[in-house]
Amino acid sequence: MKDVQTLPGADTDSDHSLLVAKVCASLKKIIRFQNSRPRWDLEKLYAQRQRVQDTLEEKLGAIECESENAEVQWKNIRECVLDTISDLVIRVEKRARKPWITQEMISKMDERRKLNYKCILLQTSFIDRNVTNL
Repeated sequence: MKDVQTLPGADTDSDHSLLVAKVCASLKKIIRFQNSRPRWDLEKLYAQRQRVQDTLEEKLGAIECESENAEVQWKNIRECVLDTISDLVIRVEKRARKPWITQEMISKMDERRKLNYKCILLQTSFIDRNVTNL
């Protein structure tokens, strides 16, 4: 609150008065997608299904499950799965948000921007010449 004041009400027999306030509000910044997970090429994963399954069985068989802590067991299993997938399957790179915009379209947009700039320069120089001649 920056400023608060009351104003007199209407000329009636009432105890109500108008309250006016100046408020400074700031919105909270929302941060989305802080930790992005790696995306794997699932088509290649399905194509190599048997190979991935065999290597996972080998790695999981090598892990000793003597630990009573479930967190440690889950961490070991997760590491095995991620190692196997990262070895056999490649990550998918980020897709363009607008894949329909091609490089040719971008070059045309740049060309149009340059022509507009030249047109604006010609108009301003024409106006300057006419103003100086008056």
